[in-house]
Amino acid sequence: MRNYSSVENRKIRIAVVGCGRISKNHFDSISKYPDELELVSVCDNDQNILDTAVKNNKVEGYLSLTEMLKEEEIDVISLCTPSGVHPEQTIEIAGAGVHVISEKPMATRWKDGVEMVKSCDRAGVYLFIVKQNRRNTTLQLLKRAVEENRFGRIYMVNLNVFWTRPQEYYDTAKWRGTWELDGGAFMNQASHYVDLIDWLIGPVEKIQAMTGTLARDIEVEDTGVLNVKWRNGAIGSMNVTMLTYPKNYEGSITILGEKGTVRVGGVAVNEIQHWEFEDQQPYDKDIQQANYETSSVYGFGHPLYYKNVIDVLYGKCEPETDGREGLKSLEVLIATYLAARDGKTISLPLEY
Repeated sequence: MRNYSSVENRKIRIAVVGCGRISKNHFDSISKYPDELELVSVCDNDQNILDTAVKNNKVEGYLSLTEMLKEEEIDVISLCTPSGVHPEQTIEIAGAGVHVISEKPMATRWKDGVEMVKSCDRAGVYLFIVKQNRRNTTLQLLKRAVEENRFGRIYMVNLNVFWTRPQEYYDTAKWRGTWELDGGAFMNQASHYVDLIDWLIGPVEKIQAMTGTLARDIEVEDTGVLNVKWRNGAIGSMNVTMLTYPKNYEGSITILGEKGTVRVGGVAVNEIQHWEFEDQQPYDKDIQQANYETSSVYGFGHPLYYKNVIDVLYGKCEPETDGREGLKSLEVLIATYLAARDGKTISLPLEY
């Protein structure tokens, strides 16, 4: 284990920067651990949004991250800001000796993601990248089956993200749908599904992609397809669109292997729809219990993710998804955009 400072015999002091759409999941998660976490402050550059967050959470509010770092004693900060500003904020927070929790994607540029990791390494602070979908019960069972080699050799993998984001969604903030601050359907909305490409199947050998902006008035793609070849020989694809009529329809992954076939679907990988293996295991009976109803594509993994953060900061374990783990999906994302832009097959890793 790296020599990071841990918190002892007191609550962990946490702050949230960016109080928009996703911050609710963070505030709710923090509130579930009143004995371990103390929310000390919030920050947002929109006064109205900040006022609401201050009122709801009864803590100090700041329009400036720099001012908050100067005025408050903080152990860890959750970044719920636009993806494109995560790097500069992470570097500033790390420089103050504070740990960082970054929402997905960690950055919109490869070099920025790498610099985030390096900056936190230099400062001796943790960089946590939020991958809460990994904690979903359905995906935990699928991960276990892969790790136990129940599929044998994996032949083909398919992922679908068929959701909808109307023009009004992008119009709510100027940064939405921009290359610099947001990224498109792959980088933003489907980011957690891109994460499954490496986390479940393994390192990627090469990528081909096509993307298009078919219906939304934005800089980035609202639709795209991705072809993948993994280093273990598996071949697969990923189909993404934010134009599904009239609402979010499907978030799924299908794995076809030598000794097993599984499909996890529903609106957000919340239903194990097919589970069949050559062998039998006791936990196979838990499949139906693992399925859950959801009205949110975010799933219910944020509180479980925070539990790992708490245990790490108390010195009990290592991070489940640190900066280096976050770079794996960022690398696939950047390769996807390079492949689509240049019409070429992109080999990984991006740098040696």
